[in-house]
Amino acid sequence: MLRRLVLTAAASVAASAALLGAVAPAASADASARADTGAFTESASGTLTRLAPVPLPPAEDAPDEFTVTVADSGLRGADGTYRLKCRPAGGTHQQARAACDRLAQLASEKKDPFAPVAKGTQCTMLYGGDATARITGTWQGHAVDATFNRKNGCEIARWQTLEPVLPSTRA
Repeated sequence: MLRRLVLTAAASVAASAALLGAVAPAASADASARADTGAFTESASGTLTRLAPVPLPPAEDAPDEFTVTVADSGLRGADGTYRLKCRPAGGTHQQARAACDRLAQLASEKKDPFAPVAKGTQCTMLYGGDATARITGTWQGHAVDATFNRKNGCEIARWQTLEPVLPSTRA
């Protein structure tokens, strides 16, 4: 009887914690945080097993924030490190509004602008110059760490997909 009472109390506490977690705002903005209600389940043999924590969904209404570093573009004023923040647009990026609009367009098309060229893709051997870029930050609630260059047709296309997040190197 006492064991059943303890288990019932533990279940009540776990249910209350889960309810509070659903109603109260998250204590952390970290999208990788995990909710842990401390809930247990009892097997037929009476063994208590702790339930696995439930991952929280990404914060979709959190702003997208990036650090964009461009080098060797050959364009006056394009090389350097810039901050870009979207929703609302801002930061030190020279074309923040246009860059955020482009990222929103790609999101609406369900495209991942930060995905690398797929392995085995045949690319033209067109050389687009020495320009390189690295973008780190958060987009759509997911971590971003992507590098870009213009060393072949596929990489040039990737770069151009992200213009004006990355500077246009077209003459």
